[in-house]
Amino acid sequence: MAPDFSNRDPLQPGFWDERFARGFTPWDRGSVPAEMRRFVAGCAQPLTVLIPGCGSGYELAWLMERGWMATAIDFSPEAVARAKRVAGQWAERVLEADFFAWEPERPLDMVYECAFLCAMPPAMWPRIAARWAELLAPGALLAGFFYFDEKPKGPPFGIARERLEELLASHFECIEDRAVQDSIPVFAGKERWMAWRRS
Repeated sequence: MAPDFSNRDPLQPGFWDERFARGFTPWDRGSVPAEMRRFVAGCAQPLTVLIPGCGSGYELAWLMERGWMATAIDFSPEAVARAKRVAGQWAERVLEADFFAWEPERPLDMVYECAFLCAMPPAMWPRIAARWAELLAPGALLAGFFYFDEKPKGPPFGIARERLEELLASHFECIEDRAVQDSIPVFAGKERWMAWRRS
């Protein structure tokens, strides 16, 4: 059962601060997911990647150790503090920033989606999809985990497949769609690994 929180608006950093501060993070996988490991192993060369809404940011150090140039951002100070601790020697690659205002220091090859879209209410999804398209040049990738569910209450806010395709079809082509075998309970049976190429 969830603790009684004072902040109920996931669009406010305080919503996430309160949950990180009190250790209520059921979306936290605790490690780098197997599908991400498989995807990175299959890449011909290291990529420059953004991790928006990074939370604990386990992937950041793991990617940096493999020669990737990763940047993790979150608008929650508590999440950023946690991700910096997890990142260790790569802590400077974790930034407190607004996804809609942050600008990359060099062109991105990829945006990694992991519980960011589903953390935001559906009314925000068109803005998020538009921002993904702005950040990525043709040929770059949007890849990660997409949470499919019809449950209206969240977070996590599940999306219908048709709605996701509607959001992305004008700027992206789906090039990979795989079942996820190591989901944590909150996402079990309802998420897929997908890669979308910017057109």
